[in-house]
Amino acid sequence: MCSRTPVLLFVTALLGLMGSGPLAASASAVESEVVEATLDNGLTVLVLEDRRAPVVANMVWYRVGSADEYSGVTGISHMLEHMMFRGSEQYEPGEFARIVSRLGGRQNAFTGRDYTGYFQIIGRDHWETVMAMEAERMQHLKLQEDEFQPERNVVVEERRLRVEDQPNSLLREQFMATAFLNHPYGQPVVGWMTDIQAYTLADLQHWYERYYSPGNAVVVVVGDVDAERVIQAAREHFGAIPAGDLPETKPRSETPQKGERRITVAAPAELPYLLMGWKTPVLNTVDDPVDVYALMVAAGILDSGEASRFAREIVRGEELAGATSARYSPFSRLDDLFLIAAVPTAATDVETLEAALLEQVQRLKDEPVSDSELERVQARVIASEVYQRDSVRSQAFQLGMLQTIGVGWQEGDRFVERVRAVTAEDVRRVVREYLVPERRTVGILDPQPLDGEDPPDPGAVAPYGDTAGGM
Repeated sequence: MCSRTPVLLFVTALLGLMGSGPLAASASAVESEVVEATLDNGLTVLVLEDRRAPVVANMVWYRVGSADEYSGVTGISHMLEHMMFRGSEQYEPGEFARIVSRLGGRQNAFTGRDYTGYFQIIGRDHWETVMAMEAERMQHLKLQEDEFQPERNVVVEERRLRVEDQPNSLLREQFMATAFLNHPYGQPVVGWMTDIQAYTLADLQHWYERYYSPGNAVVVVVGDVDAERVIQAAREHFGAIPAGDLPETKPRSETPQKGERRITVAAPAELPYLLMGWKTPVLNTVDDPVDVYALMVAAGILDSGEASRFAREIVRGEELAGATSARYSPFSRLDDLFLIAAVPTAATDVETLEAALLEQVQRLKDEPVSDSELERVQARVIASEVYQRDSVRSQAFQLGMLQTIGVGWQEGDRFVERVRAVTAEDVRRVVREYLVPERRTVGILDPQPLDGEDPPDPGAVAPYGDTAGGM
């Protein structure tokens, strides 16, 4: 079946908050329609025509990530992502990348908790070439021992560089494992080192056969294309691939938390680092979507630019922190965390900083947000999403991510309306309900001397994303 549904992208919908001007001109140019088709073998195809430039983003998403893994094979989705570039029946190791480069394109891949994705950004004359290549390796990946062993060593080194040699990342990994007892988001996307070192080729073959099939995949094409021709090409290249048996999904609900949890990680580091997280629902698990959008606005009130409360009160006002961050996203398969992170200044201890941050959370519970602050933050939250989605790649990512996690790509069309509908009372209600001590986990990095020297002065907060990418 195939359907063409109108969609006004985040860029277009932002006009209601931000008026006319250059952004308005850009928005009107990308107003288009998403065409959705489902092939007989279960493959979902999403196409969005965007003719602003002769460029196309081609993506294939698989509904498998670290949340599908279990002890002994953690990180195997990421390992398989690497092996997808190490040869198939038709293409020798590395040839896929060489062809894309020769056509003037670029390509890469990423693994998250809920998905694994592959993409190419290519000229409009070559999108079908890379689509056909993706279809070939969906069915005919060639896993070879002589390619596997060196690539596993690459992943081992990637883990060392990105986690074990990065104290803030090390804290976050152990923080997540503390926050979640039997929930898969407690597992690192890159995997635990002992599991990586114990992978076998048979493990990878099993994972590939279990999850890499049309019924577990979404193809997204955005750019200077004809939608009907893309759907036809998808049928030609993917249509004959067997649907595959969809893997059984067992419930993995987290055991209810009975009180605050704390962890301290002592590691050689330049700076202390404070991380706090509260268990919160997401769009897939909440009864009323108002709650998750109110949580997004609450995060924006605390930390969304120089006018936000953390920046105004804690960084510049009391000068307790060198950097702060508040982050929440409703876009995941399972319940997640509302996160706050901060680095204290040289004159501030972690305990004082923690108390100051929690005081700002308490203010959200006690005092309704003013209309002017609410409107400013709503515009900021929307704009932060808009500017991330102005390229064909980011538009394709939005569509693919929403569809793959089970929310549906149409949620992007509702985003602005949902954020604008949040009231001051909604914010106060969700903060009172979810940001409570019994849902909270606290992680503290205790910096140890580097090479026997005293730690230097504070700097910036490190990122705490949840994807591993690259080949």
